[in-house]
Amino acid sequence: MISGIHTIIYSQDAEADKAFLRDLLKLRYVDAGHGWLIFALPPSELAVHPSETSQHHELYLMTDDIHAFILHMKEHNIRCGNVREERWGLVTALSLPGGGKMGVYQPKHARPEPLG
Repeated sequence: MISGIHTIIYSQDAEADKAFLRDLLKLRYVDAGHGWLIFALPPSELAVHPSETSQHHELYLMTDDIHAFILHMKEHNIRCGNVREERWGLVTALSLPGGGKMGVYQPKHARPEPLG
């Protein structure tokens, strides 16, 4: 029934963030017209966490080696926060060129097989 997930990043500098995803992370993309780039993503996961007050959603990129990822970002002047060790993985915050922040983590938990 579900064929995919479409995620949107809102940015104060969309061109810089699109260039980051295209040129640095090397994500494949198509131009849907008028410069609207749609990026391919690797297999994804969806988790539901209980909350009595929050209705916000979070987006994390996943990596197999968070320290190598941070080093690669540093080589391109992209800032990452300190690594936090959580029960479920190693986590950092990536500062996007457009001013936003995004979580990146190296999972410790079991991962499901991708759909398809």
